[in-house]
Amino acid sequence: MPDWRERITFNPKQCGGRPCIRGMRIRVVDVLDLLAAGLSTQEILAEMPDLEAEDIEAAIRYARSRVDHPVIAT
Repeated sequence: MPDWRERITFNPKQCGGRPCIRGMRIRVVDVLDLLAAGLSTQEILAEMPDLEAEDIEAAIRYARSRVDHPVIAT
């Protein structure tokens, strides 16, 4: 499984520094919103032809890395 860092980019001069797909003005959150709305990978690719299936997987892996952290019990 490739690392999301190969496809997710950060540029303070683009989209307010939010994570984007391969330097394009397609934010990770836009892809995640489409998935949350129930669109399939194929539907997203049809809607955004500059994307590749691997970009969508990278967006999911990036999101997972942001929420997967240990909870320390007190």
